[in-house]
Amino acid sequence: MKLSVKTALISVSNKENLVSLLKTLKKYNIKIISSGGTYASIKKLGYDCTELSKFTGFKEMLDGRVKTLHPKIHAGILHDRRNRKHKSEMSKQNFPAIDLIIVNFYPFQKIIRNTNNPRQIIENIDIGGPTMVRAAAKNFKNVAIITNINDYRSLIKELETLKGKTSLKFREFMSSKAFGLTAYYDAMIANWFNTKLNIQFPERKTIFGRKLQELRYGENPHQRSSIYVSDYQDQQLGFNKIHGKELSFNNYNDMFASLQILSSLKKNTGTVIIKHANPCGVSTNKVPLTSFKNAYASDPISAFGGVIACNYKINKKIAYEINKNFLEVILAKGFDKESLKILKRRKNLRIIDISNFKPKNLSSIKSFDGSFLVQSKDNIIIDRKKLKCVTKLKPNKKDLAEIEFAFNICKYVKSNAIVLCNSFSTIGIGAGQPSRLDSCKIAVQKAKQFQSVKIKNSIAASDAFFPFADGINVLIKAGVKTIIQPGGSMRDNEIINAANKAKIKMLFTGIRHFNH
Repeated sequence: MKLSVKTALISVSNKENLVSLLKTLKKYNIKIISSGGTYASIKKLGYDCTELSKFTGFKEMLDGRVKTLHPKIHAGILHDRRNRKHKSEMSKQNFPAIDLIIVNFYPFQKIIRNTNNPRQIIENIDIGGPTMVRAAAKNFKNVAIITNINDYRSLIKELETLKGKTSLKFREFMSSKAFGLTAYYDAMIANWFNTKLNIQFPERKTIFGRKLQELRYGENPHQRSSIYVSDYQDQQLGFNKIHGKELSFNNYNDMFASLQILSSLKKNTGTVIIKHANPCGVSTNKVPLTSFKNAYASDPISAFGGVIACNYKINKKIAYEINKNFLEVILAKGFDKESLKILKRRKNLRIIDISNFKPKNLSSIKSFDGSFLVQSKDNIIIDRKKLKCVTKLKPNKKDLAEIEFAFNICKYVKSNAIVLCNSFSTIGIGAGQPSRLDSCKIAVQKAKQFQSVKIKNSIAASDAFFPFADGINVLIKAGVKTIIQPGGSMRDNEIINAANKAKIKMLFTGIRHFNH
């Protein structure tokens, strides 16, 4: 059903792109109602406009808290044009119909970024705007609602095509977008309150996000995918893509996995290589080039086509090393000019500057078929005072630093997880196996394949306890001299005895790091 637009109400915080819109409204003799700053802007641009208070006969009050909350406004929006009773009531009150609502909200997100003052933040919670938007969206059969300046062009096209009218299809589509906005806006506010009051698991949890980009496809070509920003401050991810193809679902998934680990490493020292959301090489070294080489050497076959994340600036020498290999994405804390020239020779390599990325440590979410699980991030750090050495041989202070490094990396490997390390670098990783014994075998096999010299005197970390001694026996046989694990098995004594017999060191953390 096509409906003529005779009256429009405009109330916008963002006053961009008004000129072309006003020009079209004037062309089709559409009356405009507005107030405050929007009214002043429209008049300044040279267009006729009726001030809201004159339209309602009621001046705004309470410092602007009450402006559009008036029966004349909401009856004009909400009445059903085909309902005789509604028409009669509108006629008795001498209330005209309002056919088009153009509204965007107070900049709640912007205010949060600029102040911590609760009073100022609360004053920028829009009430009148969302109320009008919800009313218009509910009555889409009779009213068109526009909530985004990017949709002005669509509205103009609709009015031009239909000679000052809107179609039901257009109005319904804009209604869906409007309800999406009000849900997003309310969720942001609720999230702000939850954060302020330190409520991590509220009675009602809303997952919200603004679409950042539609991706080519999901994990597989037959799946659709988009990426959303789910930060109540609505900020970008902190990524600056400098070069290369568009990022895919799998690229983002691996990038997120790499940044989790990278955030836990010392600044200007860490390199993380990810393949299918699992680390295949991690290293930390005062010399960034050494860090990169050690991380890559951990498993160069798995690193093929992977994602590399570095918490240091890429220079010429590192760029040459990167270009020796096929990689999908390189993330780093900046790139010098020479390194960019070298890296850009790879046409499809995604080059991403993460200098502005800041980890937020927000809740982790896993979803299934309309349900979802929420948990706090696994960001616990080992307290050396609580580490328990259960063997006769004890580690020294130098040993402890690397032992902690190994256990930290293990935290980010899919369970069951075994990580072998030497000189603050991974040398073998066994990930994602139903059997811990198999994870031990895979970690050893990887180390023998690429880092056989470094297995001797290496450190092994396990994300959970060893249920039997068979796993540690595989590690001991390979040359591992230190094992760190949570402990807590019914057979801990058997496992400790095996460690003592082999004259190795073993530490219990009391902390499990499942990552399914």
